[in-house]
Amino acid sequence: MAAAVPLAAATANLTLGAGAAHAADSAYVMGYFTESPSGLGTDFGLHLAVSTDGLQWMPLNQNNPVVTPTEGAGGLRDPFIMRKQDGTFVVLATDLKGTDWNYNSQYIHLWDSTDLRTFTGYRRLKLHDMVTHSWAPEAYWDADRGRYAILYSSVNSSGRNVIMVNYTTDFRTVSAPQVFFDAGYDVIDANMTVGVNGVNYMVVKNNEQEKLVNTRSTSLDPGSFVPFGTPTAHGGTEAPTVVKSLTSNTWYMWGDTYRPNGIFYAWQTTDLAAGTWTELSQRDYTQPLSSKHSTIETITSTEYDNLVARWGKPVWNRLKSYNFPNRYVRHSNFAARIDPYPFDPYTDSQWKIMPGLADSSGVSFQSVNNPTRYLRHYNFALQLDVNDGTSTFAQDATFHKVPGLADAAWTSFRSHNFPTRYIRHYSYALRIDPVSTATDRADATFSIVY
Repeated sequence: MAAAVPLAAATANLTLGAGAAHAADSAYVMGYFTESPSGLGTDFGLHLAVSTDGLQWMPLNQNNPVVTPTEGAGGLRDPFIMRKQDGTFVVLATDLKGTDWNYNSQYIHLWDSTDLRTFTGYRRLKLHDMVTHSWAPEAYWDADRGRYAILYSSVNSSGRNVIMVNYTTDFRTVSAPQVFFDAGYDVIDANMTVGVNGVNYMVVKNNEQEKLVNTRSTSLDPGSFVPFGTPTAHGGTEAPTVVKSLTSNTWYMWGDTYRPNGIFYAWQTTDLAAGTWTELSQRDYTQPLSSKHSTIETITSTEYDNLVARWGKPVWNRLKSYNFPNRYVRHSNFAARIDPYPFDPYTDSQWKIMPGLADSSGVSFQSVNNPTRYLRHYNFALQLDVNDGTSTFAQDATFHKVPGLADAAWTSFRSHNFPTRYIRHYSYALRIDPVSTATDRADATFSIVY
């Protein structure tokens, strides 16, 4: 049985609940693991990304893991980052590498961190004695109990997944497990938001209907949460993450889809009590490359800067289509086109945006996975060719950034040597064309993202 913990409250004096923010917080950090369609971008370690608005994300450490488990299954899924009452962080994660859903582990992975730049105290924490898993652990501070609650899903004697809870003050010893939420059907992936106008909200995945279900309670007592509102889904959807805007009264909910796999969708509301969510356009947000099962925590501007200084900005960018925001510019058989995210090789969509080969005030697009090749136009079609060092190649591979022709907050690219023509997609293939219609302008507008 899991070790019991005394009732003593944690010593911190901060008044943070799950999903709450410090008064000084002005940015966000996301944790995730990675998967790509053929496994080229798959990694079961902790990855980090940062954002100033909670919608556009920049991967850190070149989208490589910052820490990886060494015990248990030797990998993680479903990481969760929480700022504790003392201002430091704790990271929890599922003990599972890959997709062996029959792998049983009574443990979860944990790390401590003062700043998410270093990780200490790696350990596995035993939560129960059942012959089952401990999926998607998350935590929140329960002020009335003076303890943290760790939520996770396990199959109990009912024969289905329920949401379990253990309480702890130190994330090293825990109370005996209890059933926290039993919906009468299979549920996983609980995400808690504490103390919004006196109400606590928890979103869970209905594993049978593949939808995200809203629940709420005026207490944090096990068994007190009841479903309400309208379930949310886009395909098969799981891993809800609810976070509040730092600049408005808007709440965002992220969901991870697995049919199709590997796409985050986002919804918004200004009233959690309404129990309904409105889906955002993919124009409005960009998930980190290959990201799966997100966790989002607020951070200060200093913490943001320190994370970027420690782990570094990506040396590459991606280009998102304006009128097909689920598609990104990539090369395929050396032809340039826009294709739906995700795809492999995902590196086909990564570009180093260099000073223009013919004019340093312009830009040229160097392929990450074929670094001797650049995007250039040939007979007005864009293709990936080896730089032959000629003036013609340099001019064909040079473009000038201008405000987006369909949206000035985005970007369009004017050809250097055919200045009346712009990069645009036509039947998903990239070429340079004159632009005159609204459709032309939308086809020629892109967002530079990571």
